Amino acid sequence: MDPWSVQTWTYILVAITFTLYIGIAVWSKARSTRDFYVAGGGVSPWANGMATAADWMSAASFISMAGIISFAGYDGAVYLMGWTGGYVLLALLLAPYLRKFGKFTVPDFIGDRYYSKQARLVAVACALLVSFTYVAGQMRGVGIVFSRFLEVDITSGVLIGMAIVLFYAVLGGMKGITYTQVAQYCVLICAFMIPAIFISIQMTGNPIPQWGFGSTLSDGSGMYLLDKLDGLSQELGFSAYTEGSKSRVDVLAITLALMVGTAGLPHVIIRFFTVKRVRDARKSAGLALLLIAVLYTTAPAVAVFARTNMIETVSNRPYDSMPEWFGKWEATGLIDFTDRNGDGVIQYVQDPERNELRIDRDIMVLANPEIARLPNWLVALVAAGGLAAALSTAAGLLLVISASVSHDLIKKTLRPGISEKGELRAARLSAVVAVAVAGYFGIHPPGFVAAVVALAFGLAAASFFPAIILGIFHKRMNREGAVAGMVAGVATMIFYILKFKFGVFDGGQAAAAGLTGDWWFGISPEGFGAVAMLVNFAVALVVMRFTAPPPAAVQDLVEDIRIPGGAREAGPAPH
Repeated sequence: MDPWSVQTWTYILVAITFTLYIGIAVWSKARSTRDFYVAGGGVSPWANGMATAADWMSAASFISMAGIISFAGYDGAVYLMGWTGGYVLLALLLAPYLRKFGKFTVPDFIGDRYYSKQARLVAVACALLVSFTYVAGQMRGVGIVFSRFLEVDITSGVLIGMAIVLFYAVLGGMKGITYTQVAQYCVLICAFMIPAIFISIQMTGNPIPQWGFGSTLSDGSGMYLLDKLDGLSQELGFSAYTEGSKSRVDVLAITLALMVGTAGLPHVIIRFFTVKRVRDARKSAGLALLLIAVLYTTAPAVAVFARTNMIETVSNRPYDSMPEWFGKWEATGLIDFTDRNGDGVIQYVQDPERNELRIDRDIMVLANPEIARLPNWLVALVAAGGLAAALSTAAGLLLVISASVSHDLIKKTLRPGISEKGELRAARLSAVVAVAVAGYFGIHPPGFVAAVVALAFGLAAASFFPAIILGIFHKRMNREGAVAGMVAGVATMIFYILKFKFGVFDGGQAAAAGLTGDWWFGISPEGFGAVAMLVNFAVALVVMRFTAPPPAAVQDLVEDIRIPGGAREAGPAPH
């Protein structure tokens, strides 16, 4: 083996970063439930901003978003708009109020705001559903990175990732996860930006990727990069890269579902409970948005660079002349060549009858430095970044699962008299079980990373967002309305996913029909969370009108949490 091969560099960088993560976990070991759930409630805005950014930018953001945009072109922008807009919505509309309410978890907020064990249990069920759906995508991302760069099978890769995340999530809880995510943000942003800068200079001569993908090529032709990609795409029978094919209704629905789903994601919301004051929650939300924007504004450029280089490298080229990276990815099963006409030349075209190459969109970011022939250390750096993105979000999700079981289910519902030591033990045990389930989904994934994650956003939009919004801004909203709304919304979303994503109710026919536009209202499963959210709102408001109002104390509490933070700063989150 080449002493400085991609694999060698990957071993070195992954070993360094994993040692760093484990060291931070040992240093920040959780010694109380308060440390485990909210990092003691004393995280600085800068640290919380970086940790939130890492928690938010999952494998879907790092690995899959640019891959989607590279294949879908203009249509892929819905993910960019939805996820970014959703974070703005969360930061401005929800985070300060939830922090002022001062609870450990989203089910904790819903259980107390709606003065009901039933509401808490429904919220726990929704949190587990959303988190397990989301974490499946993260573990698949871990498996993809390990299978390619460490040249182990996906199962082994997922098991390694499980062991690492289990160690620092179980040992450190939110305290360990927070400071580990600070390090992971630094790793993932460097891993995303440095190769993008190199490739932007290589292709356009411009060192700023956000400007580079709208610049002319550096080959002296005077042609704009996007014009070249449009031409390459159309030559192969694909639609022009800069033109969309989705209906406006579906684009609007997906964008809205991703936005409100973001605002309802429990693993992101819980981050705002880790700071000391309400103003710190606002400040860390703003800092996180700036830190997230660095990657999100670069992703479209990375998508264009990767798509252009991929087409030029593989289309109408002899299979025997493919570079080494092609064979490495082929071994993972994420690229597959079938020589239909026996001429040994790769036909990569839109026509499914003639197309001979299948490319998994999840490889585009990871393979991009190799396709562009960047140095091996840069290729390995991207691998370390992909692992950092997947593991940081997986840890946050596992903590949500753990807290939902130990705090909301056991402490608040089943065994109110449990000791703090017993609750901490239950939290760690539930994290172990959650890692095992997440690993199973990583080994047997239900789809590519961003598709799975998009469904998780739809479930969050259908369940949590209306209950949280109404809980903050509508003091008349009662437990009957909230519970009925959450159940109706999430049931509608699950039915639609099963019918049009998996064809459960008609032997797969509906899933196939969905590809020809047979979706309800022309809305894809990824966008149907917006409709399910409206169902939640409608049911909640109707049921509320025919049931008793909440107690006066609860209505006063709702009035109080809407008072600006300077009037009454929230203290530490109570236990």
